[in-house]
Amino acid sequence: MGVVPMVLKITGARNQPFSDIRKRALVQAGAKVVGRGPTRPDETAFLGLSEADLTPAVQGAIRTLLTEIDDLRQEVARLKARLTQAEVLADQDALTPALNRRALMRELDRIRTFSHRYGSPAALVYIDLDDFKGVNDRFGHAAGDAALRAVAERLRSQVAGSDIVARMGGDEFAVVFTQASMAAAEARAWSLARALESSPIRFGEWSAPLHVSYGVAEITPDVESEEIVARADAAMYARRRERRT
Repeated sequence: MGVVPMVLKITGARNQPFSDIRKRALVQAGAKVVGRGPTRPDETAFLGLSEADLTPAVQGAIRTLLTEIDDLRQEVARLKARLTQAEVLADQDALTPALNRRALMRELDRIRTFSHRYGSPAALVYIDLDDFKGVNDRFGHAAGDAALRAVAERLRSQVAGSDIVARMGGDEFAVVFTQASMAAAEARAWSLARALESSPIRFGEWSAPLHVSYGVAEITPDVESEEIVARADAAMYARRRERRT
């Protein structure tokens, strides 16, 4: 009797026990699966098959099946790695080592849920680089890009591992303090501003000082994420007006 080609159907396999998949593949190879009756005690069993069942065709089917399963596992591992890489790239700001606005909004939603469940305080700091357009106008966009990267790196170096740094766009950044009351967040935001302004940004032979305005808003479950960002942004503009007057 000729060997019947074995076809392994993957669709829906997640919901099927491995034993069912194995039996179906062996049946397609012309095997007699377990269920035909009790075997003799002296028969050798492998994968539920007696020695008599392990014909060359069945052995070949088993080898093919195990090879395909191994290939599928490797492919799943590769797909998971590619998915992880894609998720990182989707959340990463294109210019700086900070998250982008999309990722920040998702994290704000998550933190609001956490705050509702555990009553943990958190706050958002909205940061704007004052008169940053002058850097681009005077030194060029390459210098401006270098300055933005330096700002993101300084912010990341000043926050805890559980905190979040994101670039909102242009010369605006946001920092989320995941374990901070409003009073603590205000104090930490002041320290961040001083750290940014402590030394000028350098690019080649030029250097430019940084001037920062910031605003703080509490993260609470009863206020939507977009509104929290808007409140921090408004607080930043109010602080800037105070400084200028």
